[in-house]
Amino acid sequence: MDANTDYKGTPACRLELPDGSTALIALQGAQILSWNPRGRGERLYLSPESLPAPEQPLRGGVPIIFPQFSTQGPLPRHGFARTMLWHLEETRQDLANGYACAVFSLTDNEQTRALWPHAFRAELTVGISAGRLDMELEVQNPGDAPLEFTAALHTYLGVKEVEECHVTGLGGTRYTDQLTGQQQLERNPELTIEDEVDRIYHRVERPLLLSEPQRSLAIHADGFPDVVLWNPWEHKCAAMADMPALGFRRMLCLEAAAITDPVRLEAGEEWWGRQTLVCVESN
Repeated sequence: MDANTDYKGTPACRLELPDGSTALIALQGAQILSWNPRGRGERLYLSPESLPAPEQPLRGGVPIIFPQFSTQGPLPRHGFARTMLWHLEETRQDLANGYACAVFSLTDNEQTRALWPHAFRAELTVGISAGRLDMELEVQNPGDAPLEFTAALHTYLGVKEVEECHVTGLGGTRYTDQLTGQQQLERNPELTIEDEVDRIYHRVERPLLLSEPQRSLAIHADGFPDVVLWNPWEHKCAAMADMPALGFRRMLCLEAAAITDPVRLEAGEEWWGRQTLVCVESN
């Protein structure tokens, strides 16, 4: 475990277990950049065209969306948490049980209050164990007035070929199609990705399974009631300066989110949301 490493010049924290499992988290945005379970291959997607820069998010990994999702409000797109420098509070390691974690924090300051006039403390805990990645975002309101926010863990999952993927667990759920603005009911128990997709699934009640040939990934969320499904597909991807032209084939975003109903915290209250990824390997 190395709290003093870097990724292309930006400060980062590396978690490592004796079985070869690793995770890399940048201090800017407390953004998880890599998760390599049991040394068997990267399971997150990080664009090779995206380079670290002050106050600029990296394309990929798990950016933290807070306190605003997308452009649904007056703040910069996806809020400010993903571009600010977080503080590494601590790292912990339990080799006997095969577990390591790191805790990062962000508190309000002059820059955040100029955008969003609230006192807050956000904390992200990242933990790895054999074949498992845990992410927990906690938000506290230490001020004397209520605050509201939306949030997400913008998880870019790495896939071998997106058109060969299947997503189960969203059938029977209502969603908003961000491309058309229409609300629909998901009638497919198993989704395949064959074109651009940008959807917010509301109040998802079951775990998800992302299946590929020879491997699967179970995705479970607590505290985050919504799921965002996103892939820019060919034309939008080609227009992105920080993505390779065919990068869309190697990623699929399945994001744990709290969007439909903004989280409201009274003075002194706190909230947490968790997302867990578990490898389900096939023979």
